[in-house]
Amino acid sequence: MDDRSNRDDNWLNSDQAPTPATFTIGDLASEFDITTRAIRFYEAKGLITPTRVRGTRVYSRRERARLILILRGKRVGYKLDDIREYLDLYDSDSTQLTQLNFVQERMAESIAELEAKQRDIRESLEELRKMKAGVDERIRARTDGK
Repeated sequence: MDDRSNRDDNWLNSDQAPTPATFTIGDLASEFDITTRAIRFYEAKGLITPTRVRGTRVYSRRERARLILILRGKRVGYKLDDIREYLDLYDSDSTQLTQLNFVQERMAESIAELEAKQRDIRESLEELRKMKAGVDERIRARTDGK
């Protein structure tokens, strides 16, 4: 095994029990509560590359680690192109400095975007509350006299 595979194993399993050396597509789908179709999609996009044993996809710990990174990226709203770039950097830079700088930059962008959306939501909620209060008042005014 090369250094990157060992790095994957140490990073993933620091607080966990040891994992098997290989996984089936069903194993990964169950573990991460995703469909086998989603895993095949990531494979078709070149983000993970399982080996084939007698026609069956077999995923290594490295591929499992990549799937974890893909799912984390998707969960926080990263585009597949950003995830691909991140994974490519992971493979090309053993120091991980380039990768860490990339992630830091993307995280700062994501935080700024989410904060802007949060401001927009707060403003929308405030406006809706004012409008609702006006409607409530109009309803009261029309029903108090009856």
